[in-house]
Amino acid sequence: MSRVLYRGGVVHTPGDSGATALILDGDTVAWVGRDGDPPAAGDGADHVVDLDGALVTPAFVDTHVHATATGLALDGLDLTGCPSLTEALRRVAEHAAVRPGEVLIGHGWDETLWPERRAPTAAELDAATGGAVCYLSRTDAHSAAVSTAMLACVPAARAEAGFDPSGHIRLDAHHTIRRHAFDGMSPDQRRRVQRRTLTEAGRRGIGCLHENAMPGLSSEEDLASLLDLARTGPHPEVIGYWGELGAVGTARRHGLAGLAGDLLADGSIGSHTACLTDPYTDAPGTTGHAYLTTGQVTEHVLECTRQGLQAGFHAIGDGALRTVLDGFRAAAERVGTDRIRAGHHRLEHVEMLDPDMIATMAALGIAASVQPIADEFWGGDDGMYARRLGRGRARAMNPFRSLLEAGVPLALSSDSPIMPMSPWPAIRAAARHHVPAQRLSVAEALRAHTAGGWRAAGRHHGGAGFLRPGAPASIAVWDCGDGLDAATGLPDVDGPLPHCLRTVVRGRTVHDGR
Repeated sequence: MSRVLYRGGVVHTPGDSGATALILDGDTVAWVGRDGDPPAAGDGADHVVDLDGALVTPAFVDTHVHATATGLALDGLDLTGCPSLTEALRRVAEHAAVRPGEVLIGHGWDETLWPERRAPTAAELDAATGGAVCYLSRTDAHSAAVSTAMLACVPAARAEAGFDPSGHIRLDAHHTIRRHAFDGMSPDQRRRVQRRTLTEAGRRGIGCLHENAMPGLSSEEDLASLLDLARTGPHPEVIGYWGELGAVGTARRHGLAGLAGDLLADGSIGSHTACLTDPYTDAPGTTGHAYLTTGQVTEHVLECTRQGLQAGFHAIGDGALRTVLDGFRAAAERVGTDRIRAGHHRLEHVEMLDPDMIATMAALGIAASVQPIADEFWGGDDGMYARRLGRGRARAMNPFRSLLEAGVPLALSSDSPIMPMSPWPAIRAAARHHVPAQRLSVAEALRAHTAGGWRAAGRHHGGAGFLRPGAPASIAVWDCGDGLDAATGLPDVDGPLPHCLRTVVRGRTVHDGR
């Protein structure tokens, strides 16, 4: 690898050093300073890049991605933001016409935004696809609409919780049918959409993503394919997780960071499957679904701790979070708080936390992988959270500042394709939280989306996520126009957001848009 001098820009460093230049020597940051200071004249550099005032930040880390599902959405059948059921069916028909013979997989429909206020039926999907095998996940990915041909492919699902012959499936039936849908992809189709995700991540300044794989959502084959593709690059790095109890062998086979990520403790608020302490406001008598017991959580945390793996869970509702954190506390009582903290365990989403839960996470060093764009899309007094839970509970959700001030390691992510894989919109959403007291500054959100991502993976040593000598040479270069705040040297997120000019991962350019 070569030695490259970047000069004439704004380099974001710890402590706001006023740096305007840096040198990357192979896979390491060799020097950070001001133009005109040695060695900024370029002595010994193989290449010189004139930044022309561009901003340089550490490359972003997205701590919650589903790469194959994201690639499928990017590949054409993305129903996010679709204004009506009629339009959704039109898009499905259009996609089916150009993908003959493939299992049709799409994502993103949200009936709460449609005048029809309901999911597509199997009969409607049959008509739109010409009878093809079709699976369309809801925007939260915890329920789906499927065609008659898809239902026929998985007869076992008819006996499972959440099955509905109309084609709107939830719970265990959804997990079974989703597994069949993704397993039906050819290796070429899978690799194509995974490459699309990695390319798009690089284009958006993301140098590392955490793949949150799990049985039913993906497969070992799917995960192995993605990890191999990332290694053979040039692509962003991928840190792999597998969400299954007792799967130490799987983690060892694939060199995974942990048995964490989407290991489901509950479902989602939009699908009424997040596990709540009190019933849903718009579904009286319904408190969602719990997938795990406190005992299962405890044993999983202990096994991962003893095996040197990260443990973690998907937990959204307050009922699920109470179960999970009770399990962590029980594990700490058996092996000691220090051993649990040393495991760098993590939780995903954590949307309905109370102060005691936050204090437990801080005490045990449990990282929070959160999605600010979810608050932007679904928060507020008139958003989906308020409709499902009532305004009081909705306003207490996603307490980003409370987490940060309590000392909980905080990492920003997308949960793509649930939310767009877009770091600067995530930072803007964190800075514009619907509850002003829970907002982060742009600098705090940037750190949570860079260094915080490495901390969430337990790989924060050596300066990862910061631009300083000795740190990994993973950077993103941004055209911010005239939108840099003079006081902070960072973008004003109330204006146009930065455009990525270049992404470098450990010295290798994975995106060059100059």
